[in-house]
Amino acid sequence: MLSKPDSALVIIGHGSTVNPDSSAPTFDHASALRARGVFGEVHCAFWKEEPSCRQVLHMVDRDDIYVVPNFISEGYFTKTVIPRELDLAGPVTQRGGRVVKYCEPVGNDARMTELLLRRAAEIAPGIDPARTSLFIVGHGTNLNDNSAAAAKREVERIAARGLYAEVRSAYMEEEPLIAKWDEYSTQPNVVVVPFFISDGLHSYEDIPVLLGLASESPGAASAGGKEVFARNPYHLRRRTLFYASAIGTEPLFAEVILQRVSAFDAAHTA
Repeated sequence: MLSKPDSALVIIGHGSTVNPDSSAPTFDHASALRARGVFGEVHCAFWKEEPSCRQVLHMVDRDDIYVVPNFISEGYFTKTVIPRELDLAGPVTQRGGRVVKYCEPVGNDARMTELLLRRAAEIAPGIDPARTSLFIVGHGTNLNDNSAAAAKREVERIAARGLYAEVRSAYMEEEPLIAKWDEYSTQPNVVVVPFFISDGLHSYEDIPVLLGLASESPGAASAGGKEVFARNPYHLRRRTLFYASAIGTEPLFAEVILQRVSAFDAAHTA
């Protein structure tokens, strides 16, 4: 079991100036790990919220610090923004008697496949996977190809297990579009899992409208936003559809964060 009482853990999230739910999973996972006492300190920092990435290292007392990005994929934020904001020199940065160890993002962890399968099974209990189409939904945009690549990777891994009749990736802003889900699925049951770190504008508002679950955005801050998950199953377009909350809200993400630390040690310890 991982035990690092002399080390600190810093979990970095994106955050949002308009959606308080954006940072909630990061705070939740940090609280769970803090309660377990694995690290001497556990902190959160964000790009768009306080405490900021630039502030967080000043809040840490330990000299041995692990930084884990709570992001789905490698990309601009993990490769450019976070290293710049923390003034990192690479995976290992030594400065002023301190060592900062920059881990890979949570989305790179092999357990992501298990978490997606767990979320899909939980949201549609008793439904036969052999008569179900599973959609893993990403943002999808030319500005973030890595996000789409991460979703495609997980689809390949899940499809290889042969559990579901169909496993497909779909996107909000590029083909195949999640708005056309009924054109891509041939099964009577459909399960949709957003491949995002947190619930918010996309999962509360945008995707429900694209799926046809809502005619207009209910507003992320409203009760209607969160209730979209409680109304399962939906019966539309001659299918029975189950809509899950974002994968990053899964409590077992705390285990993935620990695994990112273990993977770092395995890769950088002689």
